[in-house]
Amino acid sequence: MVQLKGKVALVTGSSRGIGAAIARVFADSGAKVAVHGRDAAALSAVRADIERAGGVVTQVAADVTSFKEIEAMRHQVEQNFGPIDILVANAGGSFTKPGPLEDITEEGWRASIDGNLTATFLTIKSVLPGRKERKAGNIITISSAAGRRPHPGSPIPYAAAKAGIQILTQDVAAQAGPHGIRANCIAPETILTARNQQRIPEEQRIALAELHPLKSLGMPDDVARAALFLATDNARWITGIVLDVAGGAVMV
Repeated sequence: MVQLKGKVALVTGSSRGIGAAIARVFADSGAKVAVHGRDAAALSAVRADIERAGGVVTQVAADVTSFKEIEAMRHQVEQNFGPIDILVANAGGSFTKPGPLEDITEEGWRASIDGNLTATFLTIKSVLPGRKERKAGNIITISSAAGRRPHPGSPIPYAAAKAGIQILTQDVAAQAGPHGIRANCIAPETILTARNQQRIPEEQRIALAELHPLKSLGMPDDVARAALFLATDNARWITGIVLDVAGGAVMV
């Protein structure tokens, strides 16, 4: 598969889970991939996997809530591989537990907004000017089903941040489209990452699967394949969408 041959891709938050799966699929499809994360050992393992499979990969680190560090990371990628063609802004996470709004701390709220929405904004802000100059580019953001509909079990700050990522992506699509840049968002439902397989008991997994019309939970590769489609010319006339990779649990 050479659908991304000659392309340079930066995948933030790719030391494990969905980000790692996207990095591997992109490398398998011919892209030169920059993997990013905070866990150096996990990141090195992903890099080694890609190299063993014959892929071209480099490893970078940055605090994605710091524009200065993101800029340094971008320069490092460009020095190794050249201009970034594809950005997957995947870094993020939930930093508060589900509960009543009045019990959420200000620190928890800010951590969720900064770690998800602000991180996505700053990463796009760093990459976008170069893509505008070259009149081409592809941006993929990662939201969540938590940001697609209200749910009493979702941490409110996380859901709000992920919903913000969706409209941010669509605004970027509208503004950058005339420069030949596409921007799309993927909103996964429950994905059986290695971490989720460890923390979700088997009985709960079965119950969760029953809530989906397809009666199963998603795997990281399900999201990665969706990202691959959006990154290739197969999606050349698609921009500004939120793609629900949700087994039918979200139908909007």
